[in-house]
Amino acid sequence: MAESDRYIPPLRYGWLTPLYDPLLRRLMPELALKRRLIDQAQIASGHRVLDLGSGTGTLAILIKQTHPGSEVVGLDADPKALALSHTKAPAAGVEVRFDHGLAFRLPYGDNSFDRVLSSLVFHHLSPENKRRALREVFRVLRPGGELHILDFGKPHHALARLVSLVMRRFEETADNIKGVLPEMLRQAGLTEVEVTAQQMTVFGTLSFYKGRKPALPVDGT
Repeated sequence: MAESDRYIPPLRYGWLTPLYDPLLRRLMPELALKRRLIDQAQIASGHRVLDLGSGTGTLAILIKQTHPGSEVVGLDADPKALALSHTKAPAAGVEVRFDHGLAFRLPYGDNSFDRVLSSLVFHHLSPENKRRALREVFRVLRPGGELHILDFGKPHHALARLVSLVMRRFEETADNIKGVLPEMLRQAGLTEVEVTAQQMTVFGTLSFYKGRKPALPVDGT
């Protein structure tokens, strides 16, 4: 695998993946944050939804439980995380399809999804791979479709700025902490881009982002 395609597991080292779920639940209000992301996405019955970087499947399963009339697909590059997700979905009594693949090389056709959601994934990607992933998201979204992201953001008060001094040394969080992610969404072609909310956690500021693929013009105008 080329360095530009390098994948970083959820806890940086693959052998730590089984600890991801219990650790996240202890250190932040994971379910509340993901439910808020789902609420923001305003998913409708019949929507086809992609959980980009689905990890162990928590968000994808929550989407299906909250919106049983939607079709939910999860995609992740970590085989160990996918193995856990394949176990969790049947145990939760929902049907979710999980695929293996990279965020910046999506194995889906153009205009395939009404919504793309992503939770705590983009900070794993290098600056260039963030841009590549966002271009891929734009490609697979249907006209009028939306991207909704929960991830690190620009610190919104003094304590968050202090925590960010530590967090920016890990993985690829510096782009998020500098507040450049919204501009990356715009450069990918998304419109109506905004940071809808921010929340302080032990890891610093988490932000909710959204962007929309422009709808097709009516009557060629």
